[in-house]
Amino acid sequence: MLKLLKHIGLYFIMMKKVISVPEKPKAFKKQFVLELEKIGLQSIGIVLFISFFVGGVVSIQTALNLQNPLLPTYLIGLASRDSLILEFSPTMISLILAGKVGSSIASEIGSMRVSEQIDALEIMGVNSASFLILPKIIASMFFFPCLVILSMAIGMIGAWVGGLSVDVTTSDFLYGLQYEFVPFYVTYAIIKTLFFAFLVSSISSYFGYHSKGGAISVGKSSTEAVVYSSIFILVFNFILTKIILA
Repeated sequence: MLKLLKHIGLYFIMMKKVISVPEKPKAFKKQFVLELEKIGLQSIGIVLFISFFVGGVVSIQTALNLQNPLLPTYLIGLASRDSLILEFSPTMISLILAGKVGSSIASEIGSMRVSEQIDALEIMGVNSASFLILPKIIASMFFFPCLVILSMAIGMIGAWVGGLSVDVTTSDFLYGLQYEFVPFYVTYAIIKTLFFAFLVSSISSYFGYHSKGGAISVGKSSTEAVVYSSIFILVFNFILTKIILA
């Protein structure tokens, strides 16, 4: 319990240092652009690949579970749409990014900590927490929603292809996609994603920033970053769903 309280205290102390006006706007802008590339652009491929095939699987499984002459086939498109928008795209993609982006952030900052680069920044009077972590948090909160929206679109294309493989016509599937669509579901998904982006980037940065020792410590920090980011994503997924949709 004391160890948990210690981590919580250190996390909020770090975040107090992180949330400050950048001392050198030009350097911050350059770092932010680099983080956009590392966190966002380099994650597009895996998001597209996973979303397409999971969308197809969701559609096929829905079709197999709705094999009833009394149920219209357009329900397959409707169920696939709601599954992708409400849960798969915001939550599962964030969990995948926690593994890819979170481990990368933790290992990068952790390597700088054990090689004393962070100590050198602080000796020069630079707010190391803000300089290293704030661009990562802002880049994550900017790009995660973009990746999730892209995931929704590609997932629905995958669901359409999956539907075709089980004899669901394109017209029926498209009708199901449009049937009683609730735009607020997309807003809900983006709100969740913003929370998840902050959790992944800040928690991963925390474990990297407080690494101690050598290369083994960096590896341990990366593992802890992924594990705790995933746990908090699932916990906040429940809390946000209860608050927003219930």
